[in-house]
Amino acid sequence: MTAYGYPLIFGFLFGWALQKSGLSHYDKIVNVFRFKDMAVIKFMMSAIATGLVGTYIVIALGWAVLPDVRATYLLGNVVGGLIFGVGMSLAGLCPGTMLAGAGQGSLDYLIPGGLGFLTGAVLFADTYEQVYQHIVTVWNFGNVSLFGWFDLNQWLTIFVFVEFVLLLFYLLEKSGFGRGPSDDLSR
Repeated sequence: MTAYGYPLIFGFLFGWALQKSGLSHYDKIVNVFRFKDMAVIKFMMSAIATGLVGTYIVIALGWAVLPDVRATYLLGNVVGGLIFGVGMSLAGLCPGTMLAGAGQGSLDYLIPGGLGFLTGAVLFADTYEQVYQHIVTVWNFGNVSLFGWFDLNQWLTIFVFVEFVLLLFYLLEKSGFGRGPSDDLSR
């Protein structure tokens, strides 16, 4: 049950939350890139902060062990992030919202998302030896975490990150920047 059951349950709940909050809609995703609606950014920053705190609490209690950090290839991360971001802004969806939309029966999510996944997989496989093997040699920082690289205290860094997220939320709300039409509190 634990190997497959918990991930399926949490995946279902995450998809349900995306769908119920309206974050799987095309206009929500596209408006992030237009700097008109920051609801997706707020959702993801909340998820990252909550996951970060939860993960390190579970590790501190001895209920889990942090796996070894995979090698960091900065150039590969930047190139991959740019490709992912361009694809996401063109399609108006990301992998999570694509699956949430497909789960509700919307083919307009499944077709561009599925085609994007397949196209990306084929291009990666076809260019692996020509591109990937060379990218991983540039700016290869090895198996290092942010905490280890800068010799940071984990709990202090987590605290500062959570405070940064809360400050960001406050400033976004105070300024009204990126508030979508459905987020207008004056109605």
